Amino acid sequence: MRRDLRLKATLRLIDEEGQRCFGPGVAALLEGVQEKKSLRAAAGSMGMAYSKAWRILRTAEEAFGCKLLDSTIGGRHGGGAVLTTEAKILLEGYQRLRRETEEYSRARYMEIFTPLLASVETRQENG
Repeated sequence: MRRDLRLKATLRLIDEEGQRCFGPGVAALLEGVQEKKSLRAAAGSMGMAYSKAWRILRTAEEAFGCKLLDSTIGGRHGGGAVLTTEAKILLEGYQRLRRETEEYSRARYMEIFTPLLASVETRQENG
């Protein structure tokens, strides 16, 4: 019996040493900051430690050479964070590249694997 298969491609940016500097986790964290206006709240909603969130953001900031968050510290109305202009451009670019890569990969997967899977299924039916 054939299982239903699907393609899952993950898009990550790596530095010259092969270290991850941006991918789905950083993108989700930035999206969370956009929504919640807080790095702590965004990290918490992902089940991520606040210290880890800062660590992966610093890694991305070092790789791109720019700040990704503008943060305010506590005070009467509490602290918060917003994406910098550079972070917004980076996030939008990553999301676009991911969408286009997924569309292309899905189409190529179907083109390449559909005939193979059909052939296997026919052989199994004919025994």
